Amino acid sequence: MDRSVGFFSTVFRLLSRLDLVLLTALLILLSLGALTLYSASGQNIVMMNRHLVHLAIAAVLMLLTSQISSTLLNRISIWVYLVGVILLVLVILQGTMGKGAQRWLEFGSLRFQPSEIMKLAVPMMVASYFSNKILPPSFKDIIVATALVAIPMLLIVKQPDLGTALLVGSAGFFVIYFAGIAWKWLFAVFISALIAAPLLFFYGMHDYQRQRVLTLLDPTLDPLGAGYHIIQSTIAIGSGGVYGKGWANGDQSRLDFLPERHTDFIFAVFGEEFGLLGNILLLTIYLFIIWRGLQLSIKGQDTFARLLGGSLSMTFFVYLFVNTGMVSGILPVVGVPLPLVSYGGTSMITLMTAFGLLMGMRKRKNGYGSMLR
Repeated sequence: MDRSVGFFSTVFRLLSRLDLVLLTALLILLSLGALTLYSASGQNIVMMNRHLVHLAIAAVLMLLTSQISSTLLNRISIWVYLVGVILLVLVILQGTMGKGAQRWLEFGSLRFQPSEIMKLAVPMMVASYFSNKILPPSFKDIIVATALVAIPMLLIVKQPDLGTALLVGSAGFFVIYFAGIAWKWLFAVFISALIAAPLLFFYGMHDYQRQRVLTLLDPTLDPLGAGYHIIQSTIAIGSGGVYGKGWANGDQSRLDFLPERHTDFIFAVFGEEFGLLGNILLLTIYLFIIWRGLQLSIKGQDTFARLLGGSLSMTFFVYLFVNTGMVSGILPVVGVPLPLVSYGGTSMITLMTAFGLLMGMRKRKNGYGSMLR
């Protein structure tokens, strides 16, 4: 009897760290994602079983990371960052090739992508750096923080993986922004980016990356090649109309016209099956999650928690914006999944871990402390 009481008490203490409002919104989004993935995969039971396994692992990690206090997270940030940078260097030296890119490390049967670690490590490191500084930051502090973001970004671009580099860079940028960077510096960055864009296009991009930009401007230049993805995805979204064709009734998906329909282009599947109203509902859920995440960030235990929480929430927005933008044909195709909907265990685990950290860093009104201090 005592063991049962102790078990339920422990479970309750673990669950009390979670935010019920955010958790409910995440469960709704994950449920819609599972339904859409089942349709997009052609009712592939094997894929769905793997997806559910990924989801279970991600849920456990979210629960565990929600127990970590802001103090401990701040203390280990530098070590997580350094390990991540070392792993990125190892990827360049002896990483595993796949689909024309060198992004993975293998240790026996374990194969993973170290760049995913940096989606959390970079904002943690920058937030930790600012947590001991007077805010708004000085010009020197901004330069140091920018360097902390740029180092892993450049290593990831080298792989090459522009999509992940964009997410890592945005995660670090949002910490700098929330720290209180002056508008004049933001304007200077914007002007510098405009000046550097032509140089990046002609000298910093691979041929296939330049082709993606050109395809964005006019997909019909290569309708059966580089422009095929965008053309088919926009056809799928448009053909859904206002009400959609119904679940599992999308022609572009069922007839194999839409490529990568269970990963990067799953939003097109959703748009075709549920139409404009479905898209509005889905985007509303996403925006609610982002809004709730920012609310929790404001309630962070300290400066570190508030900066990191705000960054994690806005990085989730970047996932959403980039994926829907590239599927709709307003951004180049960079391989960013639709968060918590696309198939992919690594992305789901990273995002759910981030939400666990976010929920764990807010101030509590109850008497339960963190298990991990």
